[in-house]
Amino acid sequence: MAPINPIRNYDFLVIGGGSGGVACARRAAKYGAKVLLIETKYKKLGGTCVNVGCVPKKVMWYAADLAHKKHHLKAYGLTEETQVTNFGDFAWGAIKEKRDAYVTRLNGIYANNLNREGVDYLYGHARFNEQGNVEVKLTGEQEISFLEKDKVYQKGDSFVFSADKYLITSGGAPIVPPQVPGAELGITSDGFFDLEKQPKSVAVVGAGYIGVELSGIFNSFGSETHFIIRGDTVLRSFDDIIQTTITDHYEQKLGINMHKQSGGVVKVEKGDNGKKIVHLGNGKVLEVDELVWTVGRHSLLDIGLEHVGVDVNHKHQIVVDEYQQTSNPKIFSLGDVVGNFELTPVAIAAGRKLSNRLFGGPQFANEKLEYENIPSAIFSHPEAGSIGLSSTQAINKYGCDNVKVYNSKFTGMYFAMMDSDADKAPTVYRIVCAGPEEKVVGLHLVGDYSAEILQGFGVAIKMGATKKDFDNCVAIHPTSAEELVTMT
Repeated sequence: MAPINPIRNYDFLVIGGGSGGVACARRAAKYGAKVLLIETKYKKLGGTCVNVGCVPKKVMWYAADLAHKKHHLKAYGLTEETQVTNFGDFAWGAIKEKRDAYVTRLNGIYANNLNREGVDYLYGHARFNEQGNVEVKLTGEQEISFLEKDKVYQKGDSFVFSADKYLITSGGAPIVPPQVPGAELGITSDGFFDLEKQPKSVAVVGAGYIGVELSGIFNSFGSETHFIIRGDTVLRSFDDIIQTTITDHYEQKLGINMHKQSGGVVKVEKGDNGKKIVHLGNGKVLEVDELVWTVGRHSLLDIGLEHVGVDVNHKHQIVVDEYQQTSNPKIFSLGDVVGNFELTPVAIAAGRKLSNRLFGGPQFANEKLEYENIPSAIFSHPEAGSIGLSSTQAINKYGCDNVKVYNSKFTGMYFAMMDSDADKAPTVYRIVCAGPEEKVVGLHLVGDYSAEILQGFGVAIKMGATKKDFDNCVAIHPTSAEELVTMT
């Protein structure tokens, strides 16, 4: 029988050991709060980003980028023959082993950071019970020294804890469309990181940034890549200059098989030798070694919210106010589980500000994260980055006569030595300005090092920079980024 009464009360109990939850817990502990953090996945602190997201994805992106640059060696006089990355050249299994070891080291670093700050933590599934306390069922064998030293608790052991305040950062998971017969034959972005070997042919479904990044990686290593989208462009939540530039480059230069106006996937069947037969709504049929769903994510809410009066919206996301407070004044939430910007740095920033306000004293009484002008990057080939309003959004907000858009499209100097246009990638920049002072309300980049460039310009835009401020900054030459301060 599961225990009913809590064995310990905390100042702050955090459900979810992703980057946001860990950051919030550590900051609260720094202020002297007694904190318990509960992570469902056994020895997998860090959440989606560290384990099956940003971090291992970026490792794969680096390898894919090098595969592209391998083609450029002859142009720069480093080889006599043109180098091509074919299927089988990339040591998928060896890199997976090194990548997984790196992630494991990061899991350990997260644990050490919690220990250093004095945060109690354990691995288990947390759920609010009818009394409003949190029941935890352990998801693996583990020592829990803050309960009893040198004792090993078993998977399935249960405990109940209470707290003065709670934080829900339970995160999300990729969607496998339940309405598609045979959908379970495919994998998600989580499954991508479990692949022991590279598929020779692959179909990626979904036009968002995850689909763009994974299809770019597969293609770079020589897999026959099919990219299935419902519309005519990828990245439809971004400015149209990003949408069209990446779509065209993927299709026309990289040779990715873009299935536009596909009607989506309507059925998946088992084929011979483990292949997947993928039926599209437009009548086309594909036969591939692997099918990858990148059609969105859903919040992980199986934590007994009905017992504590926490409201969720029509998207099954937790509803919070500007201070991350739910409909229960004792319970707060942030990160993927609330939607909004599903980005790791956003969750970290929101978590730290929340702990400042809850435990840092009166000087932080109004501390909160401003969800405006948040930069984001897409690790496509080439990279893209965006902050603020798209040109369409700016016109809708300020009116056509009050918006001025500056555009620049060019080929970066790096590609000057290329012998073929096929080896050249585009650079496209757009600055969106509003009002007579031409305040910069949007910046959209496609091209090498866009993420690194955007980080610095994001500070300027967050501070309210105008086009004149950009122009007053002396250019660094020769760089691609100088175009942002010389554009007319």
